Amino acid sequence: MKDIDLVILAGGRGSRIKKFLNNLPKPMAKINKIYFLQYLINIFSKYPIKKIYILTGYKNKIIFKNFHNKIFNFIKVICLKENKFMGTGGALFNLQKKVNDFILVNGDTVFDINLDNFIKSFKGNKIGCVALTPNNRNIHNYKLNNLSIKNNSLIYKKNSKLMNGGVYFFKKKILVNLKNKPMSLENELLPKLIKRGKLNGKTYKDFFLDIGTPNYFRSSSIRLNHHFYRPAAFLDRDGVINYDSGYVFKKKDFKFRKGVLKGLKFLIKKKYYIFIITNQAGIAKGYYNESDFKKLHIFLKSYLSKKNIYFDDIQYCPYHPKGKIKKYRKKSSLRKP
Repeated sequence: MKDIDLVILAGGRGSRIKKFLNNLPKPMAKINKIYFLQYLINIFSKYPIKKIYILTGYKNKIIFKNFHNKIFNFIKVICLKENKFMGTGGALFNLQKKVNDFILVNGDTVFDINLDNFIKSFKGNKIGCVALTPNNRNIHNYKLNNLSIKNNSLIYKKNSKLMNGGVYFFKKKILVNLKNKPMSLENELLPKLIKRGKLNGKTYKDFFLDIGTPNYFRSSSIRLNHHFYRPAAFLDRDGVINYDSGYVFKKKDFKFRKGVLKGLKFLIKKKYYIFIITNQAGIAKGYYNESDFKKLHIFLKSYLSKKNIYFDDIQYCPYHPKGKIKKYRKKSSLRKP
């Protein structure tokens, strides 16, 4: 996944839930005091993706202020804005010279699936893959309803109990089907690709929530809290996760302690968040730089994801009062304890 980007469609006005938004764009609805977009970034930044692009439209300034050029779990977020309403398909046009193969998610939907597993379901002769969710609530007007899978291909099937979950994996070449004009991804582009047999499908029963209607928005606070409220393990790095041989910053010197991988898998199985908190005085002392530290952890994200192990975030302190590098020579409350 290291060469795959994440794209979030965040241009929605939220006209159906306008009274709940306090004059904010729909993806910036505050639920349990957290922006909805932040839930999405928290979920997906644990994967070893390259960049996150947020495609904005309506009242985009607040999205830029909170997310543009910010770093989450070593992934840079880049916000792009459209000058006029382009729809969910037309908004992708601006990505043509920027994005790699990419995961696409709706900015008003949480579908908490395993992205590594999802990408592995993609077959090379297709142009993309769609994550499906059971239509347990019999939503008949949902975009891309009555879907099914036959011989790994996504098809329409009357009275099917599966529907579009709003998470997609696309090869970059899908963008050649787009023009610089308003269009709908769900109503125009994807139906054509389904009929041509160009899409895979994969069904998941994981947590799904669309906040786009009043009824679902009213229940979102309880449902999000129930899903995301869970225990967490805060782990030191050197001497806890890996052997502490002194200022470890190279891949060849990073050795997991005995039993650590088994222990991390156990925590994930028990639905713990895993956070790494580490002093990195070696940066202040000039033994290595922040870029070296980040390269190591980007490598670790990729390595561990293949074992279905994910760190939800990593925080580090590069400062030390006796540092050799001037900009890092100071006392800091970031430094443990």
